[in-house]
Amino acid sequence: MRVSLAFGFTAAFATANAQLRGFNYGSTFNNGANKQQSDFEAEFTTAQGLVGASGFTSARLYTMIQGGTTNTPISAIPAAISTKTTLLLGLWASAGSAAFNNEIAALNAAISQYGTSLTDLIVGISVGSEDLYRNSPTGIINKSGVGAQPDELVSYISQVRQAVQGTGASGAVIGHVDTWTAYVNASNNALISACDFLGVDAYPYFQNTIDNDIAGSNATFFDAYDATVGAAQGKPVWVTETGWPVSGPTENLAVASIDNAQTYWKQTACSLLGNINTYWYTLQDAEPNTPSPSFGLVGGPTLSTTPLFDLTCPAGSSGANNSSKSNSSSSGALLISTLTRMRTTVHFSIHTITTSNPIITRITSQTTPTVTTVPTSSPDELSGSYQVPHLIIPIDSSHPETAMGTSYEGIVSPTVSSLFNFDIPTSYAGKTCNLVFLYPDGSQQRWPVYTADSDGGITVQQLAMPASTSTTYSNAPAGKIFGDVKHLDAGQDYTIYSGPCAAGTTLGYRIDSAHGLDMRFFQGISPPLGLFITVS
Repeated sequence: MRVSLAFGFTAAFATANAQLRGFNYGSTFNNGANKQQSDFEAEFTTAQGLVGASGFTSARLYTMIQGGTTNTPISAIPAAISTKTTLLLGLWASAGSAAFNNEIAALNAAISQYGTSLTDLIVGISVGSEDLYRNSPTGIINKSGVGAQPDELVSYISQVRQAVQGTGASGAVIGHVDTWTAYVNASNNALISACDFLGVDAYPYFQNTIDNDIAGSNATFFDAYDATVGAAQGKPVWVTETGWPVSGPTENLAVASIDNAQTYWKQTACSLLGNINTYWYTLQDAEPNTPSPSFGLVGGPTLSTTPLFDLTCPAGSSGANNSSKSNSSSSGALLISTLTRMRTTVHFSIHTITTSNPIITRITSQTTPTVTTVPTSSPDELSGSYQVPHLIIPIDSSHPETAMGTSYEGIVSPTVSSLFNFDIPTSYAGKTCNLVFLYPDGSQQRWPVYTADSDGGITVQQLAMPASTSTTYSNAPAGKIFGDVKHLDAGQDYTIYSGPCAAGTTLGYRIDSAHGLDMRFFQGISPPLGLFITVS
């Protein structure tokens, strides 16, 4: 269930070695004009001299490419060299493989052109920014733009490792930046495995489907951070974007104001700085125009080292003005602004399902006995060896010819079923595999992770063949009933079937609604929710 705040801090302290402090820098001004070296130098110098805050000597970039060019290295690089600003380099990964090849070309050219003057400043390389969020159902609803699939990002990370091999940047840690909802989605585990670190972007202000007033903002932020730590497979988690707007519209209970931005800084920034690698959003975003909402610590359009509010941290807090190693950078070609799209992550309203003694019917290939089982409590975390679905495909009987494509969610209703593919490793040969449905008590989560609009159960089938992205209701593979959960009960762990592992194969399963269930759930591992295969 919910990872405790104490756990989140402990994990962060153990993994944040450099304790970087910096800001995010786009490659353009908000009127679309491309920034030049002198613009980046002015921003980096201002960050280093910001009144009330010290150690902001690092910069996070979104792209390697100078605006207006095909693959010329961004001018933030020579600006960083001249101002001794360290860099979290970024390669934009949501514009397709041809565009990513240009990012690689710019990276190679920069290393060749600037040599150790650049590579000595690199604290990390981020491949992509919120690509999984943009491809998620929430990102699509909020019109966040085109994203990238996890297998694409894994390939891009491999390309970056090859590009820096044998150069002065070969030792740089390589990671990805996304929202916490992307990381806790079990279908993205392969991407996490490919990373050296995870960058998380978290904005309580935009979480407008929960109580997101400023009073609870610090707790909401660390809930998101802790969830990412819980899904990170032991990898360090950096804070790559967070902040509170100084002006703009009200989002549910979240009011954009200078006073609230100062409160968020005093509580959240002062907890992070010096403990966790942190890139704040943002130094200045009102140049030449003021966006809505506006997150800039410095009012625009003129740069100034005097911020809009007091940035000093309370004595004894980790963010009290001790200088710390930081890196600064700039970039953001194709600034699909973190401000112009909604930050509402997947927050479903919770309806607790109550029942007693659910009955599970297990059906084997030889016989069809009825087995009555009292389910065990749903675990707080997965342990031992397990597999997550590598593809989830909803199909809809009311639109039988429509291929709905991949999803992060399982959807089970009187008209919609969900198909799940699992790749079973060859190492599972001779072992017993358990098909389980884990259904946590979501009332313990600050963020709702499922909705059940009507009570009922599920029927689970094993498919004759795995599903694909072109699978529809009409062409879905035939199935064989494996299990029938008469009534789902929140907080329970259901074993649908146990038997010899089909090692080295891909298996497909289908979940249908039974007895009127209408439910959506976010397949994830923090908390464990959805369909899994475990080994016993």
